[in-house]
Parts: sequence; C-alpha cells; structure tokens
Amino acid sequence: MKQNRKTKIGLTLTAVLLSGLLVFTSFNRDEKLFLIDKNLDIFYTLVRELNLFYVDDINPTDLVKTSIDDMLESLDPYTTYIPESEMEDFKFMTTGEYAGIGAVISKHDKQVVIAEPYEGFPAQKAGLKAGDILLEVAGKETQNLSVEDVSNLLKGPANKVVSIKIERPGQKKKLDIDIVREKIQIDAVPYYGMLDDETAYIRLSNFTQNCANEVKKAFVELKEQHQAQSLILDLRSNPGGLLMESVKIVNLFVPKGSEVVSTKGKVKQWDKVYHATENPIDTVMPIAVLVNRGSASASEIVSGALQDLDRAVIIGNRTFGKGLVQTTRDLSYNAKLKVTTAKYYIPSGRCIQALDYSHRNEDGSVGVVPDSLISEFTTKKGRKVYDGGGIVPDIKIDMDRISSLSINLMRDFLFFDYATKFASEHESIATPEEFELTNEIFNDFKAFVKARKFSYQSETEEAFNELLKTAKEEKYYEIAQAEFEQLKIKIGHELDKDLEAFKEELKEILTDEIVTRYYYQKGAIKSAIKEDKGIDKAKETLKSPAAFSNIFSKGKIISMNTNPRPVYPREYALTAGVYEA
Repeated sequence: MKQNRKTKIGLTLTAVLLSGLLVFTSFNRDEKLFLIDKNLDIFYTLVRELNLFYVDDINPTDLVKTSIDDMLESLDPYTTYIPESEMEDFKFMTTGEYAGIGAVISKHDKQVVIAEPYEGFPAQKAGLKAGDILLEVAGKETQNLSVEDVSNLLKGPANKVVSIKIERPGQKKKLDIDIVREKIQIDAVPYYGMLDDETAYIRLSNFTQNCANEVKKAFVELKEQHQAQSLILDLRSNPGGLLMESVKIVNLFVPKGSEVVSTKGKVKQWDKVYHATENPIDTVMPIAVLVNRGSASASEIVSGALQDLDRAVIIGNRTFGKGLVQTTRDLSYNAKLKVTTAKYYIPSGRCIQALDYSHRNEDGSVGVVPDSLISEFTTKKGRKVYDGGGIVPDIKIDMDRISSLSINLMRDFLFFDYATKFASEHESIATPEEFELTNEIFNDFKAFVKARKFSYQSETEEAFNELLKTAKEEKYYEIAQAEFEQLKIKIGHELDKDLEAFKEELKEILTDEIVTRYYYQKGAIKSAIKEDKGIDKAKETLKSPAAFSNIFSKGKIISMNTNPRPVYPREYALTAGVYEA
C-alpha cells in the first residue's frame, strides 16, 4: 500500500524527533557521568590536600564518613551508609539476632550501666541487674569509653567468655563476673495472652525474620486453647522492619490472593505487587489494631492494608508516615549502602509516605499536611480514606502529653535510680497484675527526689525566660516590668506541689520501672495493660458487634484531623541513648 505525502512527512518528522531525543538523552547521560567523575576527582584531591596541609592530624575515615552521612541526609532520612564496623548493628535491626550477653546498656552520670538485662539470657542468668555499673569489660576500663564502645566489647563470637567487673549500688565490694556470650534472638512478640474470657491480645514489637510465625503461633494458641472471640494486635511504637513479614501477617487474616502492598520506584523492573499467597487462618474474627506516632513502615503496611480491606478497626493516633522502600547495595571494603528505591502503596492506592518532609514533627512523624497535598481514596467497602502520610485511625484516642516534671525526672534517671534502690531493699513484689504502688512507696520516692536536690524548669518557664531575655534586649522589659514579674509568679512551680499534682502520672511511670526490675519486659507489659486507654477502647469496640460493624459502613469518612502528640513513658526512659550488649 502506498503512503500518502502527509504520512511520509509525519514518519520523517517522527524519525528526526526520535533521533534527536536519543542524542539528547545520550548527551544528558554522558554529561551526568562526566559530572560524577569531575566531582569525585575534586573530592579526592580535597581530602588529599587536607591530609597534607591541615594544621592538625585528621582521621580520613571519620572525615569521609561525615561527608557521606551529610550527603545522604540531604536526600531522605532513610538512605544511609553502613561501614563494616556497623554491620552487626545492621544485622540486629533486620534479624533481631546478635551474639552478646543479652542486655541494654546506657550512659548514666559518666558511667556505663546495665539498663535492662533480657530475661533468660546470659546477663540475667549471670546475676546482672539493672543499675549495675560496668567498670571493666574484657580488661578495659569503661570510664572514658562511649556506650557504643562498651557495647562492642560485650559483643563478640558466641560461646566465648567475656570478663566484666561491676559495681552494684548499695554494695562496697566490686564483683568480677565471667559471662559466656550467646546468640541473642529478641522475641518479636514479647507478650501475648487473654485480656478476659473473649479478648486475645498480641504485642508485636518489631518486624524481624520469622515474626509472622510468632504472631501465627500466638494467635492459634489463643484461639484454639483459650477460645478467643476477638483479637487486639498492638503495633504501638513498632518501628517496622522486613516487608515480607508484614505481608505474611496480613495474609493470616485476609483471603488468599488479596493485594496487600505494592512498591513503585525509578527502576521499573523492581516494581512489584505483593499478594496474600497462603490460605489464611481466620477471616471473620473481629480485630482491633493499636497504633501511635511510633508505628512506622511495616506497622503501617499491616494497619493500612487491614484498614483498606475493611478487615480490622484501627485505634490510636496517626502513624509515623514512613512509606519508603530501602534496598541494600554492596560497596567496597564490606560496607553497604541502604538506599531508598521505591515507595509503598497499600490496597486503596494511597501511599504511606508523608508527602512533605518540611511538615514533619520534632520526632520525625507526620505533621500538618496542607489540604492541597491530600488525595481521596476508598476502601474495599467504599469508606473514604486519604493519603498525606501515615495511617489515620478509625477511632482516635487523645493521649495527654507527659508533663515536663516526668520528662526531667526521666532524663535525670531518678525513676531508674529509685527503682534500683527499691529492688535492693525488697527481695520480691506481687505479680505484675497485682502489684500496686502504695502511697508509702510514693512518699518515699518524693523524699528520694528531694534528697537528690532535683530541680527543673517547665516548658512554659523556659519560654518565659526566652521572652524575658528578648524583652530586655529590645528595651520592653522596663515598660512592663510589673506585668512580667506578676506573670513569672503565676507560671512558677513548686516541686512539692508538682509532685502531688502529677501523682498519678508519676506512679504509672514508677510502677513500670519497678515491675521491670522483677519481671522484665513481659511483666512491664502485663502491668501496663491494667490501665491502658487504647486497650480499653479496643475491648469496648470489639464487645459491641453493632459499633464494630458501623465502622465499616459504606461512605464513612476517616477524617484527616490530627490528634495531640501521644507520649508513652517508656519512649523517654533512657534519653541518653541505649545499645544492645
């Protein structure tokens, strides 16, 4: 068939445009490669010149790592460089496993202390207690070492002995202890059990390898042996982890073949849709999922997918908003690059990732998202949900912010130190479910705080002092001196008054710290369950079939309105930084 003139011209123009595009694309690619080579050469010569001529000695490793870290930080918070020296920590994050003594250590008053020994592991079996001061590890004094350095000394090959010297508060004699390191595998499910005759509870703390099997095992036991009629899955403050584990957990409760999550990025060959590939174990039992601002990544996949599929009611506060996929790439000298390669999309099509980094809160979680950046999606049953960052719960719980008094008491380790003193004076306490912090214990705590000459400023007072400073600099203080002095009196605080005003909050935190001394993490969870707004609301919702069903009504809107920041005491317990050992 003959081509007409217009067709020939069109084909000719298309060929010219395509060839021009190929040349342009090739030019752009070559130019980018040239710029990479050029800037790497500049960087190499810069480091070389610094090494030769800078007035003081430099550490090339530290210098280059700092430059790499700052470069990657300009991209997103999750693209990071992992040198060979940090591979053990990276392995622990993904597997929950390392070789060591099985404890958390922290810096306290320039000393490294045992913050918490893990139940059933070498540190606890060797008799180490929270509050023990590490004086020497493997023959090295710890006084001038960082917590990270001490952690590295305590870790090492499994089945090898590490010798330590400790000082125990209240005892004069130093103790020498030999501990055999073991493979430490932290339970992803630190606690599960029945809250009453009908309601099962599973706490999932992270998404490490095989955590889905742990959840499955716990659920099957609670359902078959205890006849559970409903389930509360607690993902609060769970930072996430492995993608496939989140898919497997959703698969436990949704039909085979259901879409759970998809990933989309620059490399289209890596784009993938993840479905439930196995037969579920239950698709009808009412489920409530608890989340908060610390629930991130894989936690958001589980809660978001179960919400989009109308399989569970989500209760708590909007989640962190971390929907970026990281892939590890091998670098030279056994280092790795953890690089963001894609974004997560849950079944409704919305992305978990916060759309705008500039509107993050101080803790990194989702802040205020402008309406112009929010898009509407629908769940399987037609409920309206929105993107913008994180998962917005079906039922929101307003959590009171923790007081400045409590935060400062934690930062000064006064809850921690009092619990250490209490444990040295009391051989045992009642079970976590029965233990109650009496007024006698609380009054003793108040006396302890005063004896330590504790003082603090509230956030209001800190803000007032800044205002006062600015007013004096700008010559406004003299004009309104009387008003300033009156305001100072009104917002001022007295320690005795504050200790009574925040008594219930302080007792809750102190109870948690004391119970942990005797019953470890599992006991602390059991104790905290007694008075937990999230759990109480979940139980109430699950026990009302009408209220539960109404949540999934077609056309229902899950509002994007945010809640006050939820603060959980354990998040503040060790602000100086903790390390596994």
